[in-house]
Amino acid sequence: MDVIELLPRLHLLRFPVGQAYLWRDDDELTLIDAGALGAGRTIAEAVTALGRAPEDVRRIVLTHFHEDHAGGAGEFAALSGAEVLAHRLDAPFVRGELPGPPPRFEEWELPVHAAAARHLPEGTPVPPHAVTGLSDGDVLDFGGGARVLHVPGHTDGSIALFLPDEGVLFTGDTVAASPVDGSVMPGVFNLDRPQLLASLGTLADLDAEVACFGHGDPVVGDAAAALRGAAAAF
Repeated sequence: MDVIELLPRLHLLRFPVGQAYLWRDDDELTLIDAGALGAGRTIAEAVTALGRAPEDVRRIVLTHFHEDHAGGAGEFAALSGAEVLAHRLDAPFVRGELPGPPPRFEEWELPVHAAAARHLPEGTPVPPHAVTGLSDGDVLDFGGGARVLHVPGHTDGSIALFLPDEGVLFTGDTVAASPVDGSVMPGVFNLDRPQLLASLGTLADLDAEVACFGHGDPVVGDAAAALRGAAAAF
């Protein structure tokens, strides 16, 4: 896993598939997404290498239930004692109560998904002991007040997090950066692509300076313009 400082209070944790983000407030940390099965201990080691203890992570906010984002949540929550939060529509899948619905793949996405899946570890993640359900408009106690935005399309319960005081937006898989040229694009492997495009438009209306995606390089500087360009192109 690569650990990359994006801002003095924000680090990117990059896994073989997907990525997570670590936000630092004065006395506590927040993890946004948690990687795949087995990522919990790796995240704990990264937190320690940054001079903090895993117990300093007070919350794990999951942007959606897919295994490359939520698979490590149970393991890291057990190590750190952090609260796990997800949108109420995705929370039953994170808790392991129900199997989540699969994406409705476009034809061109099938080989891309198969290639990515080969990099995911085999096995079934241990679900978190408990998951707190979130709703659109909730405000979480980090980053000066993190607004929860319900952005369905990738999954029914996908969320983004916006820190207005910081200008930082965590998009989950509603938005991505192209692995070819870094351009901002709608997320792939979706449950409902038209709904996802509408959610992209919602995020493009925000005054974001930094956009942190579930896959691909973040935009650090005038992210709102990049999001508006992507929304207009699709």
